[in-house]
Amino acid sequence: MRFSRPRAAAPFFVLAFSAAPAAPIASAHAQRQPVRANEAIRLAYETYRLPNGLVVILAPDHTTPTASVVLHYHVGSKNELTGRTGFAHMFEHVMFTGSAHVAYGMHDRLTEGVGGSNNGFTTNDETVYYENVPSSYVESALWLESDRMGFLLEKLDSAKFAAQRDIVQNERRQSYDNRPYGRAPEILTAALYPSANPYSWPTVGYMADLQQATVEDVKDFFRRYYAPSNATLAIVGDFNPAEAKQWIAKYFGDLPRGRTITRPNVKPAAITREKHLVFEDRVQVPRLYISWPTVGPKADDTYALNALASILTGSRTARVSKGLVYDRQSAAQVTATQNDREDVGEFGITIVPRPGHTLTELEATTDSIIERFKHEGPTADELQRALAGIEFGFVSNLESNLGKALLLTSAATYFGDPGHYRTEYARMRSVTAADVKRVANTYLGLGRVVLSVVPMGKTDLAAKPDISVKVTPSTTGGPYTMESK
Repeated sequence: MRFSRPRAAAPFFVLAFSAAPAAPIASAHAQRQPVRANEAIRLAYETYRLPNGLVVILAPDHTTPTASVVLHYHVGSKNELTGRTGFAHMFEHVMFTGSAHVAYGMHDRLTEGVGGSNNGFTTNDETVYYENVPSSYVESALWLESDRMGFLLEKLDSAKFAAQRDIVQNERRQSYDNRPYGRAPEILTAALYPSANPYSWPTVGYMADLQQATVEDVKDFFRRYYAPSNATLAIVGDFNPAEAKQWIAKYFGDLPRGRTITRPNVKPAAITREKHLVFEDRVQVPRLYISWPTVGPKADDTYALNALASILTGSRTARVSKGLVYDRQSAAQVTATQNDREDVGEFGITIVPRPGHTLTELEATTDSIIERFKHEGPTADELQRALAGIEFGFVSNLESNLGKALLLTSAATYFGDPGHYRTEYARMRSVTAADVKRVANTYLGLGRVVLSVVPMGKTDLAAKPDISVKVTPSTTGGPYTMESK
């Protein structure tokens, strides 16, 4: 049954850039986090949970008269089903079309219209919405978020849904189908994971599933996942914690808990042999992708894998970069990344060749450099440079209110503790040369996918074309076909 209640009128706001902080009111659920003098990074925050399950994180910082409000839902494309892909991302769009008490366009007027901003993003594991506003508009941001959490469906009709579905389909065409090399990431995941594994399909969804989706399908998806008991709310910046608690209770307190959610039991990819694939695309230059299944952020090895990526391609003197781009000058560009998802991970290398050099040659040279690294391990200087760069990136993300809010909500969502950043920071700094050598030998083996994206009609340009399996897009907009040889 649809939940409904009278809503408080939208708060009236006068733009002001200062607010006197007050002592936070006591809460039976609040847990204050002590700040230890020996911690290199200290984020002062408190966290509590409303009776309806909403996790709240408050982190006042009066450095500038601004604040960020982040609402982090623990739902992404991983929570979809085969044949029903793209729903989580579709709601990212629907959530900006207005709700029962917020007319279309008002969200922008109360954020961008006062000098702030708003946006959202969807991944395999999460859907996140945020507002960056002057400190005097924190209440308006909370009101906006609560209204679409509790009352979005009252304004979602077939016409509005169809319009957003068309927009998402066009986004898929623009960012994947018609973009040079745009299909490569989803081909790799489709090859790494079985078709029933929710990490095998793209966050944007398959075109066939988007076309068949009905408004009732997505409404049911919303009722299941977009509820206080599946969300974490954070406010970071210049605000009064006592006032914020009152606003949160006012706007979120009587929203009902959601249904009990059964999380997918996702297993890591198990590839025991090498898969060579070739995909013809409307491109001028071939490109090589190599992907190995690894682990997600809950495993300690992810920190050593991030260091490995930096050591291989993070600078001019990195092993693969120096060997291919500068010494042999056979590649124009190389990158390596450890891609963390909630339950799994992938380590990938992407190589763009220079004229006169083949993907087969680049694959062989890359493999020889990696094999040598497996035997030698990193030097002390390589490890120091890699860890320094990773630490700098981590700290740089904390320069903004939004960066801190996203760090805290992610930690609360995936680890049940907003302060998990301390553990993450300590583990990334404690990676040893032996750790990096071990993960290189553990994960960068024969169980991998090697994808060549080549110009149309030129499958002979693939790496090892004689054993490469051709990848064909579905004529109906569904999953890819990978022909067997």
